[in-house]
Amino acid sequence: MTSLVIAEHDNASLRAATLNAITAAVQCGGDVHVLVAGLQAGAAAAAAAQVSGVAKVLHAEGEGFAHGLAENMAAQVLALAAGYSHIVFAATASGKNIAPRVAAKLDVGQVSDVTRVESADTFERPIYAGNAIATVQSLDATKVITVRTTGFDPAAATGGSGLVEVLAAVAASGNISFLRSEIAKNDRPELTSAKIIVSGGRALGSNEKFMEIMTPLADKLGAAMGASRAAVDAGYAPNDWQVGQTGKIVAPQLYVACGISGAIQHLAGMKDSKVIVAINKDGEAPIFSVADYGLEADLFEAVPALTASL
Repeated sequence: MTSLVIAEHDNASLRAATLNAITAAVQCGGDVHVLVAGLQAGAAAAAAAQVSGVAKVLHAEGEGFAHGLAENMAAQVLALAAGYSHIVFAATASGKNIAPRVAAKLDVGQVSDVTRVESADTFERPIYAGNAIATVQSLDATKVITVRTTGFDPAAATGGSGLVEVLAAVAASGNISFLRSEIAKNDRPELTSAKIIVSGGRALGSNEKFMEIMTPLADKLGAAMGASRAAVDAGYAPNDWQVGQTGKIVAPQLYVACGISGAIQHLAGMKDSKVIVAINKDGEAPIFSVADYGLEADLFEAVPALTASL
């Protein structure tokens, strides 16, 4: 029994989500192999070989992998699939794009958003916006799973001694081509990997107030900035700051929610945070039901006072 983890990387280093996926693969039992498909991705392959628990790294080089196009990535995974009992992806935008293609081609059921591995064929995953946990058993010969990164500790990035095997890359698809990417520049920590997140809600009233109130607090804490869906929909914050079921799933050491009522879809995205602090003038707001520390106060007074005291 051997698991294949599909690495996410920038051709120079592994993305943090890959380390969480490796932990899940280790828990499935047997050896763990990691596929690093990219262009001039030797450094990423070498980094994967150093990860604790990795027995082998499969390194495929090709122009078609330069930007992680799902069609080309899926073809490479399918070329290897017969030798593996589990094919493991992180439940990121990339993983969610590739995994269904692989599962469909293999004619197997995909198990999505796994948060716990009970055994080699049995997994737990949240349903109903995290209000219930389903235990799912897969009887397929090849298990294709995506794992929620907040459910697994990252594997140690050093201490491993995996072998690196160079593969012949599959031919790139002629039906697709990469045109361009538009990447948002952000000097703050990446939201899904940040240790501290401060989030604002619709109660802030405008983009100007959102930035005026939340930015100094984030600066003092060295935190990433997040927002509720309502705040994003109202134009107070950019889309990539959205935390929740339809945004990003986070589990930082500290999550500070300011003016966020706590709708179910938002709670589904942040309730696994280690410590949750809520500031809201409505004492009946649902956010207080998951908060470790709650302050019933006007955020326009409380947040600046908190920032000044840090």
